[in-house]
Amino acid sequence: MENPDVTLIGAGIMSATLGIMLRRLNPELSIQIIEALPGVARESSNAWNNAGTGHAALCELNYTPQAADGSVEIAKAAAINEQYETTKHFWAHLVERGVITDPAAFISPCPHMSFVWGAANRDFLAKRHAAMTKSHLFQSMEFSTEHAKIGEWAPLLLDDRSPDETLAATRVEGGTDVNYGELTKQLIAHLVKLDNVALALDTKVTNLSRDGAGWKLRLDGGKTIRSGFVFIGAGGAALPLLQQSGIPEGKGFGGFPVSGQFLICGNPAIIDRHAAKVYGKASVGAPPMSVPHLDTRVISGHRSLLFGPYAGFSPKYLKSGSNFDLFKSVKPDNLGPMLAAGKDNMPLTKYLVNECRKSHDDRCDALRGFFREAENQDWKLINAGQRVQIIKRDPKKTGVLRFGTEVVAASDGSLATVLGASPGASTAVSIILNVLEKSFAKEMASAEWKTRLAEMVPAYGLDLKTDAAAHAELGANAAAALGL
Repeated sequence: MENPDVTLIGAGIMSATLGIMLRRLNPELSIQIIEALPGVARESSNAWNNAGTGHAALCELNYTPQAADGSVEIAKAAAINEQYETTKHFWAHLVERGVITDPAAFISPCPHMSFVWGAANRDFLAKRHAAMTKSHLFQSMEFSTEHAKIGEWAPLLLDDRSPDETLAATRVEGGTDVNYGELTKQLIAHLVKLDNVALALDTKVTNLSRDGAGWKLRLDGGKTIRSGFVFIGAGGAALPLLQQSGIPEGKGFGGFPVSGQFLICGNPAIIDRHAAKVYGKASVGAPPMSVPHLDTRVISGHRSLLFGPYAGFSPKYLKSGSNFDLFKSVKPDNLGPMLAAGKDNMPLTKYLVNECRKSHDDRCDALRGFFREAENQDWKLINAGQRVQIIKRDPKKTGVLRFGTEVVAASDGSLATVLGASPGASTAVSIILNVLEKSFAKEMASAEWKTRLAEMVPAYGLDLKTDAAAHAELGANAAAALGL
């Protein structure tokens, strides 16, 4: 389209979610989706490029830090859990409306577990369980230090263990495994069937500039389009495009790329013995995306078993990117923050260097912390996705490295983007609601949009952390619709 109302750069889960929401809120909007690769969901949303955990803070220990006094803080876990529940409510709505035709193709029941060894870690997990189960969000969480019970939950964890070894685990049976690539394909397949929605593959935005009240986008091949609203949902490529836009709100942002790798099991007998997502504690200095987990995946109806991720370093901002991505992103406005963040994160740098030097046997040794009988020949290394962690200005430290995601939007609402990584896709609906609030504030205040939002996202405006009845009712409805 030459003059679409909305242009979505990147055909991943964020653009797909925003596109579906906008067309439901305003069916008259014309939408152009632009994707640099030859297919949809080829980068961060691809099933092999993320953990597919359905991050609900049920098992990820980095979301529940331990304070200096020994207490466990659950506020971040509760917020993420609420956001994932909201995402599931939205998916359930789309199933009921026929937008999602096959929920079983992208979401599967899969218990979420945390697993630790050693007395100090056992005590931490016990305190975490006690703190979390005080909230109705986590009341179904079980805790055990008994070898027999842990072995019942996840048999591989008990192979070749001494009966005297101190172990502890928690388990939430109602966890999920999510194939965000398949979900994205279903959403975009629905969108492109609608009038005034177009998808351009193998098309790259080479320049982005102001054009009156809107934006001019130059594409490779020389074509130019103009759009009233632009959303940059391009994963790691979002930062360079944000910098091109020149909006003041994007100044000072930098990005630190971290690559990931997983060991994948090739032995069906081992795969069949494990049916859970088991998360442990991260190594000292490890980024949150590198929390080790022994992870059941269901992709295209086929069950797999992965362990990792092992962090690495590449200057690329996308798997399909350039080795010059990091260097090209350094600008006068973000040089100070990037240098300051680098200086303050030397343990992370050291960790990444050590990770890059690991041999296959080293990686399998880490796996053997979870599965003692793992044999090197049963596992092979695969490359997962690139993640670009946020570096931003800080009044005290000049610049800081931030994990998670952040919405950056122009003050006039004409452009918005999402920077950062995990929990990302699992909280897509809350992230996109933030985009709508920043970019369509007037419309979001209207009775018409409020009514339609209440249909799509029934928890919008509610606090599921305090409203136990709404949490239970909406959760049950979503589980039924999604086949969970």
